[in-house]
Amino acid sequence: MPQAVRKAERHGALGLNIIASGLVMIIVLLWGQCTLAAEPRVVLLRGWFGVFSTGMDGLASELKAKGIKAEVAGHLYWSTAVKEILKERAAGKAGSLVLVGHSQGANNVIDMARSLEAQKVSVDLLVTLAPFMQNPVPANVVHAINYYQSPGWGAPLTTDSGFNGKLANIDVGSDWTIAHISIDKSARVHADILREIAALARAKERPEDLSANPLTAAAPPQSSERRFPSEAQAQ
Repeated sequence: MPQAVRKAERHGALGLNIIASGLVMIIVLLWGQCTLAAEPRVVLLRGWFGVFSTGMDGLASELKAKGIKAEVAGHLYWSTAVKEILKERAAGKAGSLVLVGHSQGANNVIDMARSLEAQKVSVDLLVTLAPFMQNPVPANVVHAINYYQSPGWGAPLTTDSGFNGKLANIDVGSDWTIAHISIDKSARVHADILREIAALARAKERPEDLSANPLTAAAPPQSSERRFPSEAQAQ
């Protein structure tokens, strides 16, 4: 075989190896980006002074044990969190977004959702624990869950006229173990929240259904109100 032909074959093989290596690298990078995008961002806000909302820290630890990252902060952090979320979205990070708040923190996660609505950012799950004199849930929220006490602290959530998501108001007034300063520590409430966030994380691993976006969906809103089971469970 002429030397020129053998040389050409070697160059051709080398070129194919380089191309194959490049394709492998691209696949690895794309996979890493998809994994990053699929990871949910969970923000937990404490109430006034953060003294009586230590249950938010406990919930974050439970989420961490399930492999889900969560950040805990005082309620005044909400405006900073909005800026950080918008910055992440601008960088292409589009994982699911979960906002959970207790007391004043519950009011402020609604404020967060409203600020994000103006920037066309959806909130996949909004959970409020004993909010008081809160604003309505904005239309960019896909699923809202509210725990309140009647009689007691908090009230059912209402929604904006354009809301097309799902809303559940859960009255925990029948459970004598739950009070305003302990609702954030309730094992039963934690279990519910953990289940919802875990389900959301699993759902986001599949291709996103664009029709579920409340900014574009045409389905009527789903709202439900129910009482907590009457049998009490010690915290």
